[in-house]
Amino acid sequence: MYDCRPLLEKTDFPAIKRDKLTTLQVNLGYLCNQTCVHCHVDAGPRRTEIMTRDTMETVLEFLRSADIKTLDLTGGAPEMNPHFQDLVIEARKLGVHVIDRCNLTILSEVGYEYLAQFLAEYKVEVSASLPCYLSDNVDAQRGSGVFDASIAGIQKLNALGYGVEGSGLTLNLVYNPTGTSLPPSQKELEEAYKKELKERFDIVFNQLFTITNMPIKRFGSWLVSKGEFENYMQQLKDNYKSDNVEGVMCRSLLSVDWQGYVYDCDFNQMLDLALQNKGKTHLSELMGTDTEGLDIAIMDHCYGCTAGQGSSCGGAL
Repeated sequence: MYDCRPLLEKTDFPAIKRDKLTTLQVNLGYLCNQTCVHCHVDAGPRRTEIMTRDTMETVLEFLRSADIKTLDLTGGAPEMNPHFQDLVIEARKLGVHVIDRCNLTILSEVGYEYLAQFLAEYKVEVSASLPCYLSDNVDAQRGSGVFDASIAGIQKLNALGYGVEGSGLTLNLVYNPTGTSLPPSQKELEEAYKKELKERFDIVFNQLFTITNMPIKRFGSWLVSKGEFENYMQQLKDNYKSDNVEGVMCRSLLSVDWQGYVYDCDFNQMLDLALQNKGKTHLSELMGTDTEGLDIAIMDHCYGCTAGQGSSCGGAL
């Protein structure tokens, strides 16, 4: 895989600083039951990096000490970490809102039959990847049969109340473009998703989040192999909107890797771009530290979050 970091280091992206910390986004490991073309984590079935129980204890200690309101769990497939349930249970005991970034197909895997019911029992918000409401586009990006398994996963969640008005169980879907285009209007695409999925499969959900593909890891390497890296970066820069800078996720979120090291965002984590660009910092070193006002480490990939309608883990800005 081509290392895109040298192509991103020289940047004219404006300096930004951290705001009040509200969310801890934790990568529980790179192990995944899928191998997706757009994956900026390079996750897959052969990855062995998994967060240990000891590191999870540090995460819980930080949640207590920093009064964090939201724990955002990602991967890989975060549910494949053997301690996933324990972390969710302990976080919920603290009154922390938990988000599971689920790929949907994990709900059908052998050994994970319990998962949907568990998520509902602990009122975990589910943000689920579904890059299109058409099977050909999804399978092309994520693998043969993924669309059907994803639909089955949503139906299983719907049956438990997810996405149903008044249930208190939130189901959001996540859209990534299948190629080098920027995401279309989130509002209009959400309307199309809701209409098509309801008519075709009697599926309901709360919101659609549109997320720009980042020119790093697997997707960045793909761009280089196709000779499209420079064109894609120019597209991001041509569509830069300064108003989006105020809403980027790195201002209120800390990203924690599977070993417990901290970054400004998940994308910086994948580029090994350390907090304040000063060398690796472990979460345990930040206990009692106020991060508000610290400089955010930036490179050219930051244009991905500020292009067009903007992009974050919560969708368009």
